[in-house]
Amino acid sequence: MSSVAGTWSHVRAAGSRARRGVAADMARLLQATAAATAAWVIAKHVVHHHEPFFAPIAAAIALNTSIGQRGLNAVRMILGVFVGIAVGEGAIWILGGGYGTLTLATFVAMAVARALGGARIVIAQAAASAILTVAVTTPEAGLNRMADALIGGGVALLFSQVLFSPEPIAFLRRGEAAALEEMKEAMHMTVRALERDDPASAEQAARKLRDLRDQLSDLGHLRHQSTAVARHSLLWRSHLRPLAGEADRVAYLDLLGSSCLVLTRIGMALDHADRGLVAPSVRDLAATLAELATDPGDRETRQRAGTRALAVARGLGSEGEPARLLTAARTGVWMVAFDIMTFTGVLPDAASRERR
Repeated sequence: MSSVAGTWSHVRAAGSRARRGVAADMARLLQATAAATAAWVIAKHVVHHHEPFFAPIAAAIALNTSIGQRGLNAVRMILGVFVGIAVGEGAIWILGGGYGTLTLATFVAMAVARALGGARIVIAQAAASAILTVAVTTPEAGLNRMADALIGGGVALLFSQVLFSPEPIAFLRRGEAAALEEMKEAMHMTVRALERDDPASAEQAARKLRDLRDQLSDLGHLRHQSTAVARHSLLWRSHLRPLAGEADRVAYLDLLGSSCLVLTRIGMALDHADRGLVAPSVRDLAATLAELATDPGDRETRQRAGTRALAVARGLGSEGEPARLLTAARTGVWMVAFDIMTFTGVLPDAASRERR
């Protein structure tokens, strides 16, 4: 019975993750659908293709990647189609049709695409275009596919670089806020574990922080994607300089997440009597993370959070602090506080001046 319940729990968890994934990507799915429809309308009613099936496919394929890579994906797709058609037409002109021509054209097209950079979409589109060019040997086949690729890729570029180009700094700060929210929740779980001697809450906090590593890894990718968005978009190119500063701050979140995990593990390793002594400092750090998560891009919010983290760290050495507070726990609290200060850009000296 317990195994059935456990299996059902895993199924529900997987379903919940799938629903969250679809909801998170809903805007991108709708954009790809609209782009495919627009490409089909253009190819059918403007260019007057009788069977413009590849234009909507090209638009959907080009947009089927992470934000920040969609424009480059469209250009790569067009390049792959061009290489495949050129190689296929050349093979037909030299060798005529047949299986040998198709085999050679496919290999040469992929080899040329690989030599041009080797992106998967370039190689795949080069192979597919060479195969279709040789297999469908009508004179219009290659030209129609090239026109469809230009239409679909052009629509994808319009959607990704003009109509729905994300604001890169806001794009990055949403990822920061989500990561800080996870850390805040883990710290609240740690407080509950320390105050109630609840190992289950501590394990839940540690698991959340370990899982956070994947989220922080994704946030690292977001750093590169947001830079790519700014660099390749006419709308956001002027944001490259402030974006660089934001990207530098993001790098410190990985250290902050690790420090939170260390503090959780140290706190639960304390004796029963000592856990209650650490809990107030951990609660203050959780409150600091909660405030910072509300708007990590706001200068005043960062200033308050950094100053508050400094106060937590300094409070550990005050005269009223019980002597039983272990050195390891004090170090763990200081690590989290210091990483918050580093993320916010509020160094101890600056925070001290701010308080006076």
